[in-house]
Amino acid sequence: MAYKVAVVGATGNVGREMLDILAERRFPVSEVVALASPSSIGTEVSFGDRTLKCKVLDSYDFSDVDICLMSAGGSVAKEWAPRIGAQGCVVIDNSSAWRMDPDVPLVVPEVNAAAAAGFSKKNIIANPNCSTAQLVVALKPLHVAATIKRVVVSTYQSVSGAGKEGMDELFAQTRSVFVANPVEAKKFPKRIAFNLIPQIDVFMEDGFTKEEWKMVAETKKILDPKIKLVATCVRVPVFIGHSEAVNIEFEKPISADEARNILRAAPGVLVIDKHEDGGYITPHEAAGEDATYVSRIRTDPTVDNGLVLWCVSDNLRKGAALNAIQIAEVLMNRKLLAPKKRAA
Repeated sequence: MAYKVAVVGATGNVGREMLDILAERRFPVSEVVALASPSSIGTEVSFGDRTLKCKVLDSYDFSDVDICLMSAGGSVAKEWAPRIGAQGCVVIDNSSAWRMDPDVPLVVPEVNAAAAAGFSKKNIIANPNCSTAQLVVALKPLHVAATIKRVVVSTYQSVSGAGKEGMDELFAQTRSVFVANPVEAKKFPKRIAFNLIPQIDVFMEDGFTKEEWKMVAETKKILDPKIKLVATCVRVPVFIGHSEAVNIEFEKPISADEARNILRAAPGVLVIDKHEDGGYITPHEAAGEDATYVSRIRTDPTVDNGLVLWCVSDNLRKGAALNAIQIAEVLMNRKLLAPKKRAA
């Protein structure tokens, strides 16, 4: 059983990761099509040991495509996902366009794989925000064990979360600092090289940024609407890998040792937690890896039933491309989607 898969946004950071991960995980494909904007027509991208030439999204016929992995931004997804879905192709979208639509499942397979079955209403499944994805993978097993009441999270998010332009800006600014050239900020509101920016996305009326709001709303939709969560999201001068400092308050008692054992047995989680110099994971080490790493698990003495932990993951993989392909695997493994019959 093999599926025809289209990757929209194939020339971007996440699109390229999607192609790499499809090949790495040997997802059963009959054909892979790379799609992008007209400016990228003919651009070559890698799929395993093969090279694909990008075709134009605007003129592509999806009637014989089974799965469309989309990472082309919210405006493109808003316009094209319904059109593609109407042709019988399931869209797994990485943008924020469909996440809060009540008729679109928002899925992290380790957390709420069963929700994927609801795709048939619009033929769209949404990928969560990168910072939310790794957080809920770590929270889910702890929530099952002791019921989470409240979460306070501070994120330290890499520039790749802002796309290739963000990575290019960090590189260019760093070089400018070393050669004493003027440092120019284009993508970010302030200089990012050797600096931190406590703003990701636009500000909302209540003083929180949209990124912070996404973490609240998406965690409630994926995990449990009763969980109270507050976030502060910070952009840091790291190329790949998001980190999070997480304070959790539970309804039931849970010790640090119990949490450590629960997380060691949890899908998608790797615990690296030695109480010694370097006995934890940093974003540099998580880059290129699939796991959500948890370190520095300890009791929070300021609240009853409280824990603190450090959570790190590759935002381009688990935060985006890998999660999308895991959703496709859920559709396949649970027999929710059969490949279309094609002429021989």
